[in-house]
Amino acid sequence: MSVVISLAALALLMLAAYRGYSVILFAPIAALSAVLFTDPSAVAPMFSGVFMEKMVGFIKLYFPVFLLGAVFGKLIELSGFSRSIVSAAIRLLGTSQAMLVIVLVCALLTYGGVSLFVVVFAVYPFAAEMFRQSNIPKRLIPATIALGAFSFTMDALPGTPQIQNIIPSAFFGTNAWAAPWLGLIGALFVFSVGMLYLQRQRRKAHAAGEGYGTELRNEPETAEDIALPNPWLALSPLLLVGGANLLFTRWIPELYGKTHSLQLAGMAAPVQTDVTKITAIWAVEAALLLGILLVLASSFRVVRGRLAEGTRTAVGGSLLAAMNTASEYGFGAVIAAMPGFLVLADALKSIPNPLLNEAITVTLLAGITGSASGGMSIALAAMSDTFIAAANAAQIPLEALHRIAAMASGGMDTLPHNGAVITLLAVTGLTHREAYKDIFGITLIKTLAVFVVIGVFYTTGLV
Repeated sequence: MSVVISLAALALLMLAAYRGYSVILFAPIAALSAVLFTDPSAVAPMFSGVFMEKMVGFIKLYFPVFLLGAVFGKLIELSGFSRSIVSAAIRLLGTSQAMLVIVLVCALLTYGGVSLFVVVFAVYPFAAEMFRQSNIPKRLIPATIALGAFSFTMDALPGTPQIQNIIPSAFFGTNAWAAPWLGLIGALFVFSVGMLYLQRQRRKAHAAGEGYGTELRNEPETAEDIALPNPWLALSPLLLVGGANLLFTRWIPELYGKTHSLQLAGMAAPVQTDVTKITAIWAVEAALLLGILLVLASSFRVVRGRLAEGTRTAVGGSLLAAMNTASEYGFGAVIAAMPGFLVLADALKSIPNPLLNEAITVTLLAGITGSASGGMSIALAAMSDTFIAAANAAQIPLEALHRIAAMASGGMDTLPHNGAVITLLAVTGLTHREAYKDIFGITLIKTLAVFVVIGVFYTTGLV
């Protein structure tokens, strides 16, 4: 019964998200409904001690990233940088390659270490311009960004600095470059099959006479009469953000050490910071600040007339996106604490094959929690010793466990209640009903890729 209660809460939240209801409202309702049917006396403590703690903790860590990412994306719009790059790409590649360009831009940024959420804010202006000029339905933008940012560069490509590729190293004693051949094969599968799927959807829309669309929301606000800057100048803020992010990731630990203690005269007690856990966030925030300054320095005359209005819009968008994702994070924490979740996790231990066991366990828990990193962390914390023992008995390298865990975390995580999906739809001004079907298509492809990679390992022995 406890499993049914947890799954019913998940179904309620997914249904609410798909039908367009606010996740900020329905995430606590769904989570606390499960608590109510399990132990009514625990509702208030669970709300304050788990849901709100996790929600506020997420905002504390990530809201600056959302805010700076939204401001950066808005300035890219207002300055005409997005239109300049899109125009140059269309001249070079033609309108038929719009989807490929957006996927590659997203892949470049995420492999460079830029947060998935920041990529959504930064790339959307380019995607909207390119899709509009190519007359591709706007509803395909979220799936295109999801393929570039939420799939192969997030967890498959060896060396990616995204958290989904870092977490397994703490459990298996591996590094971000674990199982390079399996990672490359998985990435190639997701990229190629994903592009075939997107192009098929585009052709179907074209055959049906469907264009970019009308009566749309959150459209880029570049003025029609703006003089477009040089494409290389327009591209420079994106390159700066990616490069600076890498450099700050190296410099910050050198500057502050592994931990830092701040003690000023007015403080009753020093503030202790675990720099190893905050480095990635500080690095992307610093990189975004540099990117914003570069856009302002190079195009202030163009954007100054709409700077106040544009930044207000960006702040509002970032607040909504951060609150949506934080609410989803709180929901996942509550469900993970429920007895039904533990029963389900224990049941998964009975799968005999270690790689299949790991893949199914991680992707299932990621889907339930709506979080790739959250589901994987829960699965590995509970079962990594079991996975390691089974892998050693079967003479399976721990590098293979690392790569399968990372890729599986990016499998069914992007269900309708996933925070990144909700943010992506909010930023693009689309609803689940309009755009989620094609996001789910990408979700199925990246889930299938995990089992393709497992098959490759058992067939060839490649790692």
